[in-house]
Amino acid sequence: MKIFVIAGEPSGDLLGARLLAALKAKLGSELELCGIAGPRMMEQGMHSLFPMSDLTLFGLAELLPKIPLILRRMRETEAAIRAEKPDLVVTIDAPDFSFRIAKRLRGSGIKFMHYVAPTVWAWREKRAQKIQPLYQHLMALFPFEPPYFERVGLPCSFVGHPLVEAGIETAQPQRLRAKYDLPAGQPLLVLLPGSRRSELNYLLPVFEQVVARLQTSVPHLRIVLPTLPHWAERMAALTVSWAIKPLIVTSDADKYDAFAAADAALAASGTVALELGLAGTPAVIAYKLHQLTYKMYRRLIKVKYANLVNIMADDMAVPEFLQDNCTAEQITPALVELLTSEPARQKQRKILHMVRRWLSPEDGQTPSQKAADVVIRLARG
Repeated sequence: MKIFVIAGEPSGDLLGARLLAALKAKLGSELELCGIAGPRMMEQGMHSLFPMSDLTLFGLAELLPKIPLILRRMRETEAAIRAEKPDLVVTIDAPDFSFRIAKRLRGSGIKFMHYVAPTVWAWREKRAQKIQPLYQHLMALFPFEPPYFERVGLPCSFVGHPLVEAGIETAQPQRLRAKYDLPAGQPLLVLLPGSRRSELNYLLPVFEQVVARLQTSVPHLRIVLPTLPHWAERMAALTVSWAIKPLIVTSDADKYDAFAAADAALAASGTVALELGLAGTPAVIAYKLHQLTYKMYRRLIKVKYANLVNIMADDMAVPEFLQDNCTAEQITPALVELLTSEPARQKQRKILHMVRRWLSPEDGQTPSQKAADVVIRLARG
């Protein structure tokens, strides 16, 4: 079985690596892989047609000078697929590149599957109709997504979210407290202001004001701030004058241990909200954009909530403070309640304990194993 896999960004590379490992476990030497891979997929034995980093671009300013390279990589990818004649092409996220490749090869007789359904439930619902002629199947991370595509005639399988496989449930809160000399019972807050420069610019000043207010409201409070390794030095400089200087950690093990040990978290909206949900960590969500950008998105976005936990629960289970409401004056009381009241924490945890069930396949497999089954079935069909 020959599978051509395309990943265009680091998150897709991680998703692809887990999928390849599951495929290898199920097919063994029967499996032949080719395509575009990042370092994690290459660790699974896959050769990459060209560096995945050629496709990992952010923002118009970065994109414009590389358009000739991207167009060349598109032609090379199309030619390679036609030459390899795979049983199936699996494109992983990176919709701008993936959908164009699928469109170029429409009518070729080669089957296409896309992994990570576009968020048509949040905005631009017509994208479902646009990709319906390009793909034979979609794999979705959330259980509520398949109907959006099935109603336009595109088969879609819920396979589960990769965060279920991240090892969040193996966290050890005592390990973090012992490692960093944090006494048992000392109140602990996790701060997650995001990793994009724009997020830090908008959220860090608000988070600093929140911390200053918490210093008087929650005695002996300690703060842990997980970040990426290449951001650690800058984050230390940005927080050096805070009323409570945060403990900055960079490993996934420390991050998940902090989630398990924390009484509460203050986080930017995004995937980290799902991580906190899986960890059962009570949280407050905050987010802020440029005002013009926010107004544009508000006209397009259809969902009531920003946090995916709230979207799945269809309830404001986790407090959200967005845009004009993203202020220290409004955020602080919600955090104080979580940091000082066990009943308040338990109320939120009653919803959070459902997150793993929402994000996991019903047949007991991991999301990657479920995705591998769908790939094999389509490739053989």
